[in-house]
Amino acid sequence: MPKVILSGYIEVPDADLEAVLAELPRHIDLTRQEPGCLVFEVSRHEANGNRFDVYEAFEDNGAFEAHQVRMRNSPWASVTANAQRHYQVTHGDTQEPRT
Repeated sequence: MPKVILSGYIEVPDADLEAVLAELPRHIDLTRQEPGCLVFEVSRHEANGNRFDVYEAFEDNGAFEAHQVRMRNSPWASVTANAQRHYQVTHGDTQEPRT
């Protein structure tokens, strides 16, 4: 199975920024421990403190979907509920924009 790559960024509203910054290290740590996680990077944009650049790679669609399920039921989902997501997901040779 081809690996799955998600890349892009999220924009966090000012009102949620403190909570996002507090929860981010735990979200990164938990995701990197997931089976099938190859790369998981989230970094605050240097020029725009409300933007977080995201790059993640999973060994296959099953691992990616398991991550999505875990994430949707996590504190990270709560603190980023108001964030605008600008992602592109690559499954093998196809790309799907995610918002």
